[in-house]
Amino acid sequence: MFGVAVGDALGVPVEFVSREGLRKKPVCEMTGYGTHHQPPGTWSDDTSLTLCLVESLVEAGYNLADAGKRFVRWYREGYWTPYGRVFDIGGATRRAILQLEGGVDPALAGPDDEMSNGNGSLMRILPAALHFAESGEEAMRDAICKISCLTHRHLRSQLACYIYALLTNELLAGNMPGAAYEKMREKALKLGAKTALAGEMPHFKRVLNGSLPDLPEREICSDGYVVSTLEAAVWCLLNNATFSETVLLAVNLGGDSDTTGAVAGGLAGVYYGCGAITRNWLEKLARFEDILALGEKFAFLLTRNY
Repeated sequence: MFGVAVGDALGVPVEFVSREGLRKKPVCEMTGYGTHHQPPGTWSDDTSLTLCLVESLVEAGYNLADAGKRFVRWYREGYWTPYGRVFDIGGATRRAILQLEGGVDPALAGPDDEMSNGNGSLMRILPAALHFAESGEEAMRDAICKISCLTHRHLRSQLACYIYALLTNELLAGNMPGAAYEKMREKALKLGAKTALAGEMPHFKRVLNGSLPDLPEREICSDGYVVSTLEAAVWCLLNNATFSETVLLAVNLGGDSDTTGAVAGGLAGVYYGCGAITRNWLEKLARFEDILALGEKFAFLLTRNY
């Protein structure tokens, strides 16, 4: 979880800053203020909703209704925020939370139109990937997709979350990033026509045809589109050799820097481990002790699952 939070916090001060602007003044340290005028170590909705999902899995198991209630609490009460208030939320996530608040079936809360393919479910899916790692591919895919649907129901967003979960699980199994990427591609391509997700696979061509790692930076987009965020995060992981290099490259791509940082940080955190995260970054992280305590509970749950 610290990988997500650190990547998010590094990106918050420069969210929406252009890549060209960040070339001139790159992020090298945990800074503050900037775009959202928040102190150093502040994380955003990416981490908040990730922690809400972690807490739900710990306290209620796989329960969409419970997770949805925590999302509503976050939006209305500032629950699991750094300082008691929400300062950043995507449009699709906001609409979905209002649906959840109104009593809509959690599996149907997220909008399913093609224009609602932002990265708002991908950014918080890591806990589900870890939780269902040993559940079998079909059960994991079903759970990942339904958890995405809490805020993003379009099949493209669901497939992005599933691909991310596959890669996460290959890293968790001890594979190096390059090998994990190849095994993820192999498993994802086996979907074929077996599921409704298969129709969305052409949108992930660069992820699944093996060309992504060798693309130049100028071809990597870092906006809020779910496919772009997945590509950018995986590309950063595959083109670096440390946690810090991975998340700093992700953040300095510009644009939706906090989410790109969070999604890349999640992958890097799984592979490199918490011990690889720069200590100074962790010390500056808002609510470090609270995240640590929740993470320990989640780790205990995962050891029981495995």
